[in-house]
Amino acid sequence: MNERLKKLRKNLDMTQQKFADRIGCKRNTVAKYETGVNSPSAAVISLICREFNVNEDWLRTGNGEMFLTTNRNADIARLTRQLLSEESDSFKNRFISMLSNLTVEEWEFLEKKSKELCETETTED
Repeated sequence: MNERLKKLRKNLDMTQQKFADRIGCKRNTVAKYETGVNSPSAAVISLICREFNVNEDWLRTGNGEMFLTTNRNADIARLTRQLLSEESDSFKNRFISMLSNLTVEEWEFLEKKSKELCETETTED
């Protein structure tokens, strides 16, 4: 499990400190989990799975996909939880704040441009 914990953290692009902060432990505890010195308790495993939407079977055994499949509402809820735990001046928070103030016309413009980008990507392949 130690290698999978490290793989998960790196996939999330988090330092040991950020990962520890999110699950409410110390950085050296995460380091001990990742090196196999200590094993996380069942409660910590459940917390990691809830916090990061991780497939518990994958975390425990390596079977299946790393992350659970979610629907759009679950993704938005997860992002909201993540944003609330970050610094208010983080890029993600500033970006979401900017999005929350867009007018209907600005949303329509963004939708149009994103479709154009997708079409350009498809034709270049």
